[in-house]
Amino acid sequence: MLKGNYTIRPRYNEVDQMGYVYHANYVTYCHQARTELLRKYGVNDCALEEKGIMMPVIEMNLKYHRPANYDVPLQITTVVEELPQTRFSFKFEFRNDQQLICTAKSTVVFVNAETRKPMRAPECVIEAISNEFKYQTHIYQ
Repeated sequence: MLKGNYTIRPRYNEVDQMGYVYHANYVTYCHQARTELLRKYGVNDCALEEKGIMMPVIEMNLKYHRPANYDVPLQITTVVEELPQTRFSFKFEFRNDQQLICTAKSTVVFVNAETRKPMRAPECVIEAISNEFKYQTHIYQ
């Protein structure tokens, strides 16, 4: 299992008239948190794109539990529970002051940038993260 934490402080332009973080911004926050989690393991979007690999989002689900506000830090926990094959799934949990704000799930698919056809997870991605899964499996056996 991969797990990472990322903190973001919502900016003024990210809140609506009620002072709440506008719902669509959570998608961007999920993307940022996913990017930072993968970066922690040496997987970089730009490097993948240079190799002709893209990761478009094919599914995104969010459940809002309570509003988040301007300038109040949001802690985002990102979890990957299984090694990717063609699809790569992420779970997110947003909290501020220990209160649950939002939960989300996102799935991306590995795609050949030239053909736009789905492909197996690149070996460089599997190599970068597989040790973490082996370690976790070992702990729970």
